[in-house]
Amino acid sequence: MKPAVLSLPSAGQQKTDTSKEALMHDRGAPGFPNGWYAVGWSKDLGVGDVQRIRYFDNEMVLFRTRSGQARVLDAYCPHLGAHLAEGGRVQGESVRCPFHGWEYDGESGSCSKIPYCARIPARARVRAWQVRELNHMIFIWHHAEDKEPTWEIPPVAHYDNPDWSPVRTFDIEVPVHLQDMAENNLDPVHFEYVHKMTGTPDTEISFDDDGRVLHAVSYSTQETPLGNFDMQLVRETWGLGLATVESSGIPGVGLYMFTSTTPIDRDNTISRWALTTTNNAVDIAGEEWMENITRGVFDDFRIWKNKIHRAEPVFCEADTLLVEFRRWAKQFYSPTNEAS
Repeated sequence: MKPAVLSLPSAGQQKTDTSKEALMHDRGAPGFPNGWYAVGWSKDLGVGDVQRIRYFDNEMVLFRTRSGQARVLDAYCPHLGAHLAEGGRVQGESVRCPFHGWEYDGESGSCSKIPYCARIPARARVRAWQVRELNHMIFIWHHAEDKEPTWEIPPVAHYDNPDWSPVRTFDIEVPVHLQDMAENNLDPVHFEYVHKMTGTPDTEISFDDDGRVLHAVSYSTQETPLGNFDMQLVRETWGLGLATVESSGIPGVGLYMFTSTTPIDRDNTISRWALTTTNNAVDIAGEEWMENITRGVFDDFRIWKNKIHRAEPVFCEADTLLVEFRRWAKQFYSPTNEAS
C-alpha cells in the first residue's frame, strides 16, 4: 500500500485568514493597559453573593463578605482546579470551594481553612486583586507587572449631593479593543460623520503636570428644550479605563457622567456609565441628555464591531488630537503587554 500523501497548496494558492480576529492579532491589538477598572455594580452584589466574572482574559470570582466587603480572587482552586464561583459560597470573610470545602481569605487569597486537614500547604493560595468600591461601582487594579497602585480613583461628589438626581446606570459590551473605544474622545471628526453633527466641534486638550490625566473640551452650539446654547463637553480621562463627561453651558444646569471601560479580553470590552443631572433640570433637559448620550453609543457600535486595531495607522496632518492620544496612551502599557 502506498503511503498517503498530503497535498499542500502552492504559494500562489495559499489562503489568507482575513477574519477580524486574525487581523486584530496580526496587526498589533495591544494587551491590557494598567489601571483601575470596574468589574461590577455595587447594587448587584449583596452580602453573601458570589459571582463568576472574566476580565483581562482571566477567570475570577467576585463576592461580598459577611462584613460587606467586595472581594475578587482568581477563580480556580489550587487543590484540584474547581471554579470557586460555580457552587462556591461565602464563609465569613472567605469564599469556600464547592469541591472539597477549602476556604480562601478574600483579602489575601490565602487558604484559611481545610475542614478535614489541620495543616494548610504553603502553596494553597490564589491571587487576590486589590479592590476599591465607590461611585456605585466595584473596581480592581490591573498591572501587567503586578506593581502596586500608583493613584486612586477620583470620587464623584455629585452622587451624594441631594441637589442631583439618583444615578442612572447603563452598560454595553462591544467586540473591540479597549483603546479603540477610548480613542473616540479625541476624534472630533467622527462626530460629524458617525453622529451626524453639523460640523466638527472645536476641541482643546491639556494634561496634568505628571502627564497621566488627560483633559479635553469640545465646543458646539446645541438646541435644547430650554433654547439654543453654546455648550462645552468637558472630559477628564484617568488612564484608558476611567473617564468623566460633563456637559455645561445651560445656566444653573448640571449634566454629568462617570464611566469605567474594562477589557474582557483583547477583542471584547464592557463599558459602564453612571449618569446624573441636577434636579432642577431632570424633567426639562436631563432625561433627554441621558437618553441621547446613551443612544449615541449605538451610532459607534457598527464601526467598533467591524473594525480592526491599527497599531501604526496612517494619519493625516489634521489628526493631531489622535496623534496626541496615541502618544499619551503608551504610558499605561507595560513592556510585557506592549509586546503582545
